Amino acid sequence: MTTTPSGQHRWRFFRSGGFDQVCIETADDLRHLGELDQKLWAVLACPTAGLEFDERTLQLIDADGDGRIRAPELCAAVRWVCEVLRDPGLLFEPGDSLPLAALDHRHPAGQELLAAAREVLVRVGRAGGDTLTMEDLADPARLFPPNRFNGDGIVPVALAMDDAVRALIEQVIATVGAQTDRSGQPGVSADTLEAFWAAAEQVQAWQDQARHDAAQILAFGDRTPQALNAFDAVQAKVEDYFTRCRLAAFDERAAEALNPVESQYAEIAALALSDARQEVAALPLAKVVPGGALPLVDGINPAWQTAMAALREQVVTPVLGEQTWLTLAQWQQLSAQLTAYRAWLAAKPTTPVADLPAEALADLLQPGTVAALRTLIEQDAQSDTDATAVDGLDKLLRLRRHLVVLLRNFVNLSDFYGGQRQAVFQAGRLYIDQRSCDLCLRVTDMARHAALAPLSGTYLVYCQCVRQGEAPMTIVAAMTGGDTDEMMVPGRNGVFYDRAGRDWNASVVKVVEAPISVRQAFWTPYKRAARMLGEQIQKFAAARDQDVEARSAAGVAQVGAPAQAPVHGTRQQAFDIAKFAGIFAAIGLALGALGTALAAVVSGFLSLPAWQMPLVVLGMVLLISGPSMLLAWFKLRQRNLGPMLDANGWAVNIRARINIPFGAALTGVAALPAGSRRSLHDPYADKASPWPWLMLLAVLLGAVFWVHRQGWL
Repeated sequence: MTTTPSGQHRWRFFRSGGFDQVCIETADDLRHLGELDQKLWAVLACPTAGLEFDERTLQLIDADGDGRIRAPELCAAVRWVCEVLRDPGLLFEPGDSLPLAALDHRHPAGQELLAAAREVLVRVGRAGGDTLTMEDLADPARLFPPNRFNGDGIVPVALAMDDAVRALIEQVIATVGAQTDRSGQPGVSADTLEAFWAAAEQVQAWQDQARHDAAQILAFGDRTPQALNAFDAVQAKVEDYFTRCRLAAFDERAAEALNPVESQYAEIAALALSDARQEVAALPLAKVVPGGALPLVDGINPAWQTAMAALREQVVTPVLGEQTWLTLAQWQQLSAQLTAYRAWLAAKPTTPVADLPAEALADLLQPGTVAALRTLIEQDAQSDTDATAVDGLDKLLRLRRHLVVLLRNFVNLSDFYGGQRQAVFQAGRLYIDQRSCDLCLRVTDMARHAALAPLSGTYLVYCQCVRQGEAPMTIVAAMTGGDTDEMMVPGRNGVFYDRAGRDWNASVVKVVEAPISVRQAFWTPYKRAARMLGEQIQKFAAARDQDVEARSAAGVAQVGAPAQAPVHGTRQQAFDIAKFAGIFAAIGLALGALGTALAAVVSGFLSLPAWQMPLVVLGMVLLISGPSMLLAWFKLRQRNLGPMLDANGWAVNIRARINIPFGAALTGVAALPAGSRRSLHDPYADKASPWPWLMLLAVLLGAVFWVHRQGWL
């Protein structure tokens, strides 16, 4: 152990990203991690979701289950590993297997894990083995047989002692839902059993109401459900018939209109008729007469005879006796007989338990059966098994594989700044606009992220990524190389490769602008000037085009109009040659002034010594590009990873700078491979225009001529 003279652990630091980061590389570093001042930690908290990391490991470290890992929880996980392992340095070795000899049997927790590991090897058929792997824990049915207590308080069917308990377990699972036992089988817990019991009591109270008020609710006895079905089957048609008869009684002229007309029978006469034809069923139930009664035997629409026979047998005869006719009052009396039963059905509890027959439900809820299942649940929850130790083995194996990786992305950011491995927050690589962006993060709340991330001072591109068969996701990519001339929003498309190598269609949805590089800043003033000049030329050309079009239209209109005699006392204005001569003279003076100024600049430049000429050119370039480059340089030095992570729920404790060299490493710009051959011949290249060279030659000749006239040559 390396310690200071005072007995404290001697830490080693390295500098990267503009700040000192602690090294985590030995077992002693792990043992003393809790002593490290948290002000020196790179991160104080991170979320358990949205990371390129084993989510189960994060959940095991998250002791309070709030979805965030904090420094004390990480220290507790490291401290536990140091207690159960002889040498925590095993975590720095490659591989994910756990030698049984690495467990410290001198510590009670280590001794318990060692015994559980040996039992696991026996159960998976590797008795006497000396190493444990995640594959040994992959099949819970082999580790926890369903017919044995395992301490989770969930009872599967295999644990049932008799048929009654087995039937109760099956009904609880079918109606309330299943809990998954450690064996992987569905089972019943105390909560699901109590939920079933509460629902069953509610159903029994509802069923008891029908028995207590049977005279009102079950007016037709045990055949009340059949009576209601028979009544409901014809209710609308019967009420339609009685309404027609009442209308006919109100006005005798309506009777003829309310009965089918002869033409309606003529239309269906050519059809192959049967009782099932919709055209027949649509006819009235019987012949409409003013105030008439409904026939129950003869004179009924053939399509409704079967249903009316059921009504007569199930509803009319039990209450009114044998009847061949049914009046409106009698129909209303029969309807009232079923009112209480309808209200009782409406009060039926909305639970699958209510669908169980009363006798079957009573058998399931026998006191002895329910008590037996409760006893099984308690025995399973209180059983002394090695299930907890097996869970500890699962946690230890996961920490064996992932803990050091998490430390290198939490205590320090060595994975991010080291360049050998991607950090856990890097989601993949985005290819767009002839460049690749390695600093890509998943974004769950784009509005929140876009409000905070610009504080990083980085050029950010938000993309919506879609892939067939996968849920869409949003990423943000830091663009730290190249330029932004072609970055259009929305609609710019690219391809995103996640950490698993799967490709996603990426479409730009938002851009947060910031300087990308000093090189881009150098050309920015010239590009801006060229863009402004191009826009002005386009505006001027468009204005002249509109002016010509307007003049042409006016000329055509004047040609088509009849000639008008000049007004008396007026005359057309004559061509003023003096005016146009003055205009041309002014233009000549302007061109002369420009030529004089240009000649003065050229002559002054040519009069300088040869060694001063490059300095003048360099000074002009710095005068134009210098301010933009200087401003970009200052902003690039302030780029910070922290706000990008904080916007995703992290608590970054340092200023994780992305300086110019490191930023250049995070974005790759397209370049030809070394040793490539390149042909400069382009058969479709734009033809060079001679006019720029001719204009330059004319300017040079004019300058030389003017210098010669001045006698300087």
